[in-house]
Amino acid sequence: MAKAKTAGKATNGAAEGIETAMKNGTEALKNGFEKAAKSYDQFLGFGKDTVEAYLKSANAAGKGAETLHNEIYSYSKQSIEDSLAAVKAVAASKSVHEAFELQTDFAKTAFDAYVGQMTKLGEIFQTSAKETFAPLQSRVQAWVEVVQNARAA
Repeated sequence: MAKAKTAGKATNGAAEGIETAMKNGTEALKNGFEKAAKSYDQFLGFGKDTVEAYLKSANAAGKGAETLHNEIYSYSKQSIEDSLAAVKAVAASKSVHEAFELQTDFAKTAFDAYVGQMTKLGEIFQTSAKETFAPLQSRVQAWVEVVQNARAA
């Protein structure tokens, strides 16, 4: 009979152990699922924000390209008009010396305008590049944070 009581206690102890393990396992599974769902939500949010960043970047690039195009068009148009005026002035000159001075003045003015325009275009390009890549740079930092949060969870 003593053996039966000992066996009964062992069976009850085993049953309680199994019940505790099941309870702990269920709780651990629930916590794991909640962490996974939270990480999934972070990844979905990251994807949505990344698409918005790409759109902002594309818009900034488009505006930059438009600004460069307009500036180049304006400079080209003005350059052609200035060249035609210089040709007319040289053709209407009364002496070779006057024609030479007009041509020299035009060349100097045209060169200065060209250097100024190239500087301006460089500044526009640099500003446009910064505005284009700024949204994408913030997404890189956000990705690092998402990964770190997922690792911590």
